[in-house]
Amino acid sequence: MSNTIVSTSPTVGGSMLSNESLQLLLYLMAGLGNPAVIWIVIRGQSESAPLFINTIIALAIAIIVAWRALTRLREYAKARQLSYVFPINMLAFGGVLAAIAVLRSSYSVSLFVSGAMGAIIVSYMLTVYNRRLRRPHYIVGGGRSAEIRVEGQFAPAPDLVELESLVEAGRLNGALVADLHHDHPNEWERLFAKAALAGVPVYHYRQVAEMQSGQVKITHLAENDLGSLIPNVPYMATKRAIDVIGSLLLLPFLLVAFVIIAALIRLDSAGNPIFLQERVGFRGRTFKMIKFRTMRPRGPIEDETAQRNDAMTKSDDDRITRLGHFLRKTRIDELPQVFNILRGEMSWIGPRPEAKSLSTWYESELPFYSYRHIVRPGVTGWAQVTQGHVTDVSDVNSKLRFDFYYVKNISLWLDFLIVLKTFRVILTGTGAK
Repeated sequence: MSNTIVSTSPTVGGSMLSNESLQLLLYLMAGLGNPAVIWIVIRGQSESAPLFINTIIALAIAIIVAWRALTRLREYAKARQLSYVFPINMLAFGGVLAAIAVLRSSYSVSLFVSGAMGAIIVSYMLTVYNRRLRRPHYIVGGGRSAEIRVEGQFAPAPDLVELESLVEAGRLNGALVADLHHDHPNEWERLFAKAALAGVPVYHYRQVAEMQSGQVKITHLAENDLGSLIPNVPYMATKRAIDVIGSLLLLPFLLVAFVIIAALIRLDSAGNPIFLQERVGFRGRTFKMIKFRTMRPRGPIEDETAQRNDAMTKSDDDRITRLGHFLRKTRIDELPQVFNILRGEMSWIGPRPEAKSLSTWYESELPFYSYRHIVRPGVTGWAQVTQGHVTDVSDVNSKLRFDFYYVKNISLWLDFLIVLKTFRVILTGTGAK
């Protein structure tokens, strides 16, 4: 049986309201209806007035951007949809307001606020509705389907006879999940084909397991489907342009902050406020990564094992300075890597580069470890916002699976999700050492 999935989305609605275009229409009606009623009915103003038209256009753009972002984020693992409704809407409406300010266009503040409030309320309601519409996923035993956790919408499949009767009657309101590489009995193989023909989604266990865990598990090269882990080449070029433009726009503000932070580090402890460390990056090339120093200065270390131990940050590490604890918790110590980004050595988002001594060790212990270098390393990344800081080989093996998930699914929307998660990590200090 092929591992091709009949339906590409594990969230399938069961009613007309689940249609994305209809949801966008409701979103637009809520966001544009409020200002229209206020302007035309209550105030009795003309709908052709430039002030009204500019406000409606601005609201429509913000609504479409927010709707599109929320829709795409649902496709990725560990996307807490409800918690992202407000920040995504705020970014969309705030971005439109910034554009209005730059263009110096006239608009009505009261109409814009009323439209934004209506859109956000409906956005929350539709997100809750989408969560309730998720079809159950029935896990068929055999092979590696046991890797899927039985929780929420994922449940063990009924027996063969019951499933057959439900499929034949057209009453199976759910999807089937199975290890399609496993040698299932012929009657189960026939059921999978019959279910697919009846319009029942049939998923290979791996895609569902990746959606649950946010990891790509790799054991053998034959199982790796290496071709599926080739990153999105067109997006990689776009991503590089975003990195450079974003860095150049931020640099004037960062330079002022860098001077202040460097002075505070010197007051807190003696030594150079900047720390350079050799890391392994894009395509396995080594480079000097720039950070603010958060530990007390150490002398040169020649022994390889000692270098490896020195590169590991332990919990409650006594080498970390008082200010260093704050800088590491808030990730401010990573900001000087803007210069690594401009030099093409790093990206804002990607797998974190490891110290050369650690990378050499991990590569000798973990299969396919070096493949993570197929994309530029990042200031923040999927593994960092999902797993946190780790150094032990067993934890790094898990981290590698997160890195491969990122490589496989790299896109603007996944990067956007990582940015949202990064802000959450900064606010909570989760995963810092």
